[in-house]
Amino acid sequence: MRALFRFLPALLLAFAACGAWAQDKVVYHIDNTEAQATKGLRNIRNHLDVAPDTKIIVVTHAEGVDMLMEGAHDKKNPNIEYASLVSALKARGVRFEVCEITLKSRNLPKDKFIMDADFTPSGVVRIGQLQTREHYAYIKP
Repeated sequence: MRALFRFLPALLLAFAACGAWAQDKVVYHIDNTEAQATKGLRNIRNHLDVAPDTKIIVVTHAEGVDMLMEGAHDKKNPNIEYASLVSALKARGVRFEVCEITLKSRNLPKDKFIMDADFTPSGVVRIGQLQTREHYAYIKP
């Protein structure tokens, strides 16, 4: 028992150090460009302004993939082009993923998407894996 008490301070210090190394990780879920894209991109920018070390992945599927297509813009405010906002966030480390099941079901070729987009076999599966396996927090703007 005395040996445990001798090592207790070192163990506590090790656990504290692990907490200091922890990085916030968040998955943003976009499945409707018109309703979520501008708000979501703004949320992500604000998120990084306050917590710049956060690891963020944006997973899109269904109508959410539209925000990552070439020439996509906000329908309510045509001056807002998504590609430039996405590019700025990508430069800050944000990853943007497009669901390939959506591409197949909507007959959308990959070359219609901006260069900053990555692809994932299933958006829903990816979100689940990020939450359960990699402990990402979930946000749906």
